[in-house]
Amino acid sequence: MKFDGYTIDPAASSMLERCAGQGIDTVWDRYQSQQPQCGFGLLGVCCRNCVQGPCRINPFGDEPQKGICGAGADLIVARNLLRAVAGGAATHVDHAYEAIEALELAARGGAPYQIRDEAKLQAVARKLGIAVEGRASQEIAREVAEAAYADFSNHGREPMKWLTATAPAERVETWGKLGVLPRNPDREIREGLHQTTMGVDADPVNLILSTVKLGLVDGYAGLHLATDIQDIIFGTPTPVASEVNLGVLKKDHVNVIVHGHVPLLSEKVVEWAKRLAPEAEKVGARGIQVAGICCTGNEVLMRQGVPIATNFLSQELALATGAVDAMVVDVQCIMPALQAVAGCFHTKILTTMPIAKIPAAEHVGFTLEDVDKRAEEIVRIAIDNFTRRDRSRVQIPTEKSAMMAGFSVEAIVKALSCLDPDNPLKPLVDNIAGGNILGAVATVGCNNVKVVQDSFHVTLVKELLKENVLIVTTGCSAQALAKAGLLQPEATEKYAGEPLKAVLTAVGKAAGLDGPLPPVLHMGSCVDNSRIGDLLKALADYLKVAVKDLPVAASAPEYQHEKALAIGTWAVALGVFTHLGVVPPVLGSPQVASILTGQTAEDLFGGRFYVETDPFKAAQGILDHIRSKRKKLGI
Repeated sequence: MKFDGYTIDPAASSMLERCAGQGIDTVWDRYQSQQPQCGFGLLGVCCRNCVQGPCRINPFGDEPQKGICGAGADLIVARNLLRAVAGGAATHVDHAYEAIEALELAARGGAPYQIRDEAKLQAVARKLGIAVEGRASQEIAREVAEAAYADFSNHGREPMKWLTATAPAERVETWGKLGVLPRNPDREIREGLHQTTMGVDADPVNLILSTVKLGLVDGYAGLHLATDIQDIIFGTPTPVASEVNLGVLKKDHVNVIVHGHVPLLSEKVVEWAKRLAPEAEKVGARGIQVAGICCTGNEVLMRQGVPIATNFLSQELALATGAVDAMVVDVQCIMPALQAVAGCFHTKILTTMPIAKIPAAEHVGFTLEDVDKRAEEIVRIAIDNFTRRDRSRVQIPTEKSAMMAGFSVEAIVKALSCLDPDNPLKPLVDNIAGGNILGAVATVGCNNVKVVQDSFHVTLVKELLKENVLIVTTGCSAQALAKAGLLQPEATEKYAGEPLKAVLTAVGKAAGLDGPLPPVLHMGSCVDNSRIGDLLKALADYLKVAVKDLPVAASAPEYQHEKALAIGTWAVALGVFTHLGVVPPVLGSPQVASILTGQTAEDLFGGRFYVETDPFKAAQGILDHIRSKRKKLGI
């Protein structure tokens, strides 16, 4: 491949060649133009928190060693990390808050959403101490929404109820002793930003503890809250077959891509695309093809089987096919450069959120009350724009892979119950204890242009599968692994070790499949990392141990967003050994780096960060960790 130093995806490579030939700027071009990147920034020792700066610390020991206010490297790095995690938590909390509003309006009949999963509604309500027997779903849903709102209006010292209702009791006790239990999520984000301003906190250790608190805000007021409520409104995912990669786009269809992270509008776009297919046929199309990018794509994939066009790093390349009639974007991970690429073709970029506008793009704002009207408008814009497509400029790669998704915790437990209806977790635990499954690893997170696209995700997972490690995945990592064919049953035959293959085959056949389950289970979007937390809690409760004692790990092989740092902090606080494949900007502080990756974090939380940029070495480090946990459990 001409661009094999950029990506392992042949579809992306072919589009990169097209972009180069037509002078279209991409993320890889802009990365090269930024070289060399600022060494102070890479180490985390640059401070712009007041207007006396910017200040930087000399990493080689020469002057300057203090910023103008007297802050040293440890303090600057710790403040920067807390600010980044606060930013990441804010994205997920804002997402979750919008989901609460949708649930409340649905319960009151003020928005065109339904309670699609009454069992999930009742399960969430029971955790929150809300009575469900003999009550209407709308009434229960209103109380659930009010309980969620109560966390955001908490002016006292009590911790967030959504956290205490869903987190492992042992963890809640540990976090309480360390003083990191969050109260009101908005208050904690505000306080974290205050704490990092000039002249406030000068203690790096105290700042790291606040970073952990913000990680818990992300985990429970962001991830868990959003997933629980979206399952109630849109349905809890069940296994679904679909396809992935740019080859899912169709020359003879109106192509609409939904991109971002919040499914409140994209669910309706999918619905209206089905309704308006006859309208598309009237203008010469054979139908409407909706495809997804990033986690909005994952949301509609998990629940409706909508195919995935690609993941984060090659979002511009989807437009370079010349076949996309409209790209509908909401929030997070949306490159501002999209409009420039769209301008080279007929494609319309449609922004939809008031906090995420792009100059020259068309804005179609929506409210929860008028979401149907706006979704219909968006699909009609795409249909109309199809008539302007220059078919001579359409070049769609042929590459696409079959995939399975929809593995919520409920779906996994249901599949296991086919082996043991009375005790569904027993077959999984027995196979871990017996060594057929060495352990489990969650791969999560983004692409990062510093890494050959998808290469770390795919190489790491293949190495772990050989050693009989079960993989669960979310976000753009799931999409990378899907493009490589790892989310289909055939991959079990090809990549899994023999003992793991036997287990997956037994579960798959018992669940009614002709063959095994895939060796990598797609659990959803970035906020759906909460599903992984729930699965770990269930396993720990079954074994009567803490999550930190399980033979499991997490990995963000190619992460790039503040959200990933927030999720990773939550995972470490939960007690999970968490690998990062890209060096975080903390190496300028030996104290901060040592606390996060060393014995201090493990002693306090049972988890720690593990930084390794080589996928083979990373796999070995993860395997060593899993084996050490097995040894401590005596298995």
